[in-house]
Amino acid sequence: MDKAMLDVFVEYFNKGDRAQNGWKPHVYTAAVNKVMEKCHVELTKDNIISRSKTFDKHYVIVNNMLSQSGFGWDDDKNMISVEDDVWNNYAKANKDAASYRYKVIKYWDMVSTLYNRDRATGEGARTANESAAEMAEEIANTTATNKDDNSSTKDDEDRPKKRYRSDDSIATMLGDKLDNFTAVFKADAPEPPPKPASPEEIWALLGGIPDLEDDQLLAIYDVLDADDRKFKSMLALPERMKKKWVLKQIST
Repeated sequence: MDKAMLDVFVEYFNKGDRAQNGWKPHVYTAAVNKVMEKCHVELTKDNIISRSKTFDKHYVIVNNMLSQSGFGWDDDKNMISVEDDVWNNYAKANKDAASYRYKVIKYWDMVSTLYNRDRATGEGARTANESAAEMAEEIANTTATNKDDNSSTKDDEDRPKKRYRSDDSIATMLGDKLDNFTAVFKADAPEPPPKPASPEEIWALLGGIPDLEDDQLLAIYDVLDADDRKFKSMLALPERMKKKWVLKQIST
């Protein structure tokens, strides 16, 4: 399924059919048709969008790791390669990467091409006219700011010096105390509970597990939808263990 979808994306990527905030509508339609033809499954545009977002997340996390010293990519195993001590230090500081130690991500060459926002034909790319316009706007804003600063300085020099009254000092002191109280209150406020996994995230996770029957998919979906802790547990498992874990959950 992933290969069929990514093949379509690469084809239209090379044609320049990528919009600023994602693929153009006809690309999603082509991807749906291709996956249904190749994999003999029923799915919708929303399924393709959800899976694409998953690959986008994979790219951001893995690419950030690969930019660090000590990380590499194992083309044979389709996962990162890193020494344990380097990984342990990185994982402590990057909780969102914790499940990627042994995560298998196939077709990394295509993923890194499609989801790299720095590529000229990808998301976030700017034309020369856009860059020039941005530069002109920045220069204009800087000039206006300098004029305002100069005008403000001159006005301050011409204005008679104000003698603060005692009530000004009291107001300033009370304002400082109020700011301190607000800061302490915010620091002590409990953090909101974590947001449970959405149906799209659950289906995206299950989409990476091969050879599951529809009844099995529906059964494990009910388990993960009812217990977010189990969703996070499955998310943290190495890819090679996820199918065994799923079968164990739905057989009990």
